[in-house]
Amino acid sequence: MEIAVAFQAAAFHINGRCIVGPLELDVRRGERLVLLGRSGSGKTTTLRLINALVLPTAGTVLVSGTATTDWDVVRLRRSIGYVIQEVGLFPHFTVAQNVGLVPRLEEWTAERIETRVAELLRLVGLEPHRFATRLPHELSGGQRQRVGLARALAADPPLLLCDEPFGAVDPITRADLQREFRVLTDELDKTVVFVTHDLDEAMLLGDRIAFMEKGALAFLGDTAEFRRTDLEPVRSFREARELS
Repeated sequence: MEIAVAFQAAAFHINGRCIVGPLELDVRRGERLVLLGRSGSGKTTTLRLINALVLPTAGTVLVSGTATTDWDVVRLRRSIGYVIQEVGLFPHFTVAQNVGLVPRLEEWTAERIETRVAELLRLVGLEPHRFATRLPHELSGGQRQRVGLARALAADPPLLLCDEPFGAVDPITRADLQREFRVLTDELDKTVVFVTHDLDEAMLLGDRIAFMEKGALAFLGDTAEFRRTDLEPVRSFREARELS
């Protein structure tokens, strides 16, 4: 099976303190791998190691077979879609300008950008004639999250990183976005690394679960294996979430 991302004894330290690692973990091309765990378990730092927002202080992280330290960082980040909880839309840009940002940086023609923006807005459930000229403050939280997803997909990156992207919206909108995200990533055949601390979300979206505890990989397996495992950190996490 082709490997999209590989952590090879990868670790990240700050002032001599180990935040993450050492990790041995492969992300398979076309899968949705969920990084699950409590707050502070190292999930987001692990995600950021993939797009070189932080660099490993030991070991190696490979993206498409090349170490992140050997990539041109601009090329690396433009080849990866990145979706975060607060979306990060530019407030003075219209929806169309936000979605078309990376294609403009890649010097696509105006016509190609306009076509791509309209295609993506429809894909995420936003009609271009209604939403393309709006500013972010004119959108609901769920709509902004859809725009953020469209922007991440704009240049058709093979890899999508998601850091709790649905955590700031209401439960009903969140459930809708989760279902739509699963269908969308299946249709587009993207490799996805998805960070969450929500057990239900992980079970719905994950092909495999990488459960993290204190910066280390405590469990790796599919959702059925995650439900069955009797490993203490996983069992405690499941029980805590089932009681909440």
